[in-house]
Amino acid sequence: MRSLLRITSVICVAVCLSVAAPVAAQVQGPRKRLLVIGEEKGYRHEAVTHAMVTMARLGKETGLWDTVIRTDTEALTKKKLEYNAKNLNDFDAVVFYTGGTLEMDASQQADFLSFVHDDGKGFLGIHSATITFTKWPAYGELIGGYFDEHPWGTFDAPVIIEDPAFPGMKQWPSAFTISDEIYQIRNFSRTTTRVLMRLDPSKLDLDNPRVHRTDADFAVTWARMYGQGRVFYSTLGHVEANWDKPEMQTMIAEAIKWVLKLVDADVSPRAAPR
Repeated sequence: MRSLLRITSVICVAVCLSVAAPVAAQVQGPRKRLLVIGEEKGYRHEAVTHAMVTMARLGKETGLWDTVIRTDTEALTKKKLEYNAKNLNDFDAVVFYTGGTLEMDASQQADFLSFVHDDGKGFLGIHSATITFTKWPAYGELIGGYFDEHPWGTFDAPVIIEDPAFPGMKQWPSAFTISDEIYQIRNFSRTTTRVLMRLDPSKLDLDNPRVHRTDADFAVTWARMYGQGRVFYSTLGHVEANWDKPEMQTMIAEAIKWVLKLVDADVSPRAAPR
């Protein structure tokens, strides 16, 4: 009799769990939709493919977003496309691991800016996204600045975490080195941007002739608002192996969650620490 009761109890627990599982999935809400663009018109970064696949995998593992990967800009429009092709209306955020002047007409450019600024959707730029549309000032305003040399090439970059409270920052040490290609940024201002990571200038060769910033302020990763939308950028990601680092994957996953408005953070601009 006791054995029968025990078996009955196990069956009841199993049934309850099987019923509860779909409920838990429903409570989580519908998955967000992420469009990842990997197109380069200049230098071709070998890490692009691995980066895009990693972001798609992170979406599946977290269960929070579905990813569409494209190597063209056709979807960057609000116009209806032929057959079953998706456009901006089908997505909640766009990721650029891009470079150069992409093929977008004036209508597409306006739709893309509106997607973030007016619709409150997200944008995440990786590495060479700041060498994209360098002759389109409105894009520079969206992302927060443009590439202006990488004075030290790929090197053991001395990084300081400036805002450990931002999602995806606390898993990094407060100061660390990482082998990557760090960009110097022009048209960048702390009056409009929240810096999350920066280089430690005390450990840099500032006499390098390609160093153009006179304030020794080299932002590595930042977050900002663009109208109603959220924007995240990191110069990290040139080195393919860095996409396998747990810290990097956590940073990217949390950044995607932030631009998708699944988590919140204070991104009000602030001056450089003294």
